[in-house]
Amino acid sequence: MIDLKDLRENPARYKKGAVDKNVRVDIDSVLTLDAQHRAVQQAFEGARAEQNAASQLIGKLKDAEEKKAAVAQVGALKTKVKDSEEAAKKLADELNQLLLQIPQPADDDVPVGRDAADNVVLYRWGEPKKFDFKPLNHIELAQKHKLVNFEAGVRVAGSRSYMLLGAGAELHAGVLRLAVDMMTREHGFMAVSVPVLVREEAMLGTGFFPAGREQTYHVTEDNLFLTGTAEVGLTAIHMNETLDETQLPLKYTAVSTCFRREAGTYGKDTAGFYRVHQFDKVEQVVIGKNDVEESRAWHQKMLGFSEQLLQKLQLPYRVIQCCTGDLGIKNASMMDVETWMPSRFDGKDEATGYGETHSASRLYEFQARRLNLRYEGADGKIRFCHTLNNTVVASPRILIPVLENYQNADGSITVPEALRLYMGGRERIG
Repeated sequence: MIDLKDLRENPARYKKGAVDKNVRVDIDSVLTLDAQHRAVQQAFEGARAEQNAASQLIGKLKDAEEKKAAVAQVGALKTKVKDSEEAAKKLADELNQLLLQIPQPADDDVPVGRDAADNVVLYRWGEPKKFDFKPLNHIELAQKHKLVNFEAGVRVAGSRSYMLLGAGAELHAGVLRLAVDMMTREHGFMAVSVPVLVREEAMLGTGFFPAGREQTYHVTEDNLFLTGTAEVGLTAIHMNETLDETQLPLKYTAVSTCFRREAGTYGKDTAGFYRVHQFDKVEQVVIGKNDVEESRAWHQKMLGFSEQLLQKLQLPYRVIQCCTGDLGIKNASMMDVETWMPSRFDGKDEATGYGETHSASRLYEFQARRLNLRYEGADGKIRFCHTLNNTVVASPRILIPVLENYQNADGSITVPEALRLYMGGRERIG
């Protein structure tokens, strides 16, 4: 959630921020409602003070008639206080609903653009794989070696479903284990097991609601929601807590099963592993001090951890700075990592061969305000934390570049060296 005080003082910043992100919100109406709420709130507080003063006066009165009149006055003030309190609460609820829709303005160094077509390539790592034979796509490779059963997945769970088998399931588990080991043993992150069924407060607090609600599976009987990322649990872990500055930064990582409805993607990537309803992901989250430069530094570090994972797997990739129109409501800045997937390459435009596998975001205090996540500084002041998140790896999407880049002319698949420890030393599939 944005800072209401800053909104009052800098409305032009938020108007521009909404326009740049293609979010329709009437800032002037929000400010008008805010002024109304403050006026009604002041009236409520004034009436309550008047009621308290009148109540105290009753005990001091000796004359029966005066006391009777004072009691009647207190009764009238009680009704006035109740009415003004209800009016203030109603306006506060309306104001809060509007505030939830206002996006965090993008940082000044984020390029202005309408959608992903306006994103900027920052740099590349590795050379796209070239074959001296006709390569197969990941679907053909997975079926050839009985690594997956799409038909069974669809029978059991419907469209965009699958069942990994044998070495396919081992590759899937191995790449997740590699990511967790790297984050915990090499970078000191604490491993956490998070719930994937959460309350609405956690989804609102982390910024996935109200925008994005259509992408979420709702368990209506219990009013719980299936999460699309461990970011929800990892960020909300200290919801409504006040931490001590000496605890920060907190570095958490989790592997969790993720669920996404993929609403609005009808006809897009309907086959294979790229766009599925259920997958597993290792996420990294940092909860830090309210310091912009420190957050920027952590953003680069976390991006580097994702790059390190891809370099361990020897997979070519490129890093993208997302434009304002591709940031979403909550991010101040976001960088995507796109990995080389040979089957997506159209043979002409190299950009078509890359597919998104990671997304690194910095959110400053946007989530912390919604979650009431704060810390006490050395100076005794209470401040909102800053939060950041990034994918370490998501599978089975990452299996697309693994299978396609490591295929051989004889149809076999070389197991990446970094994964052999998790495959019982196996070096080849098929």
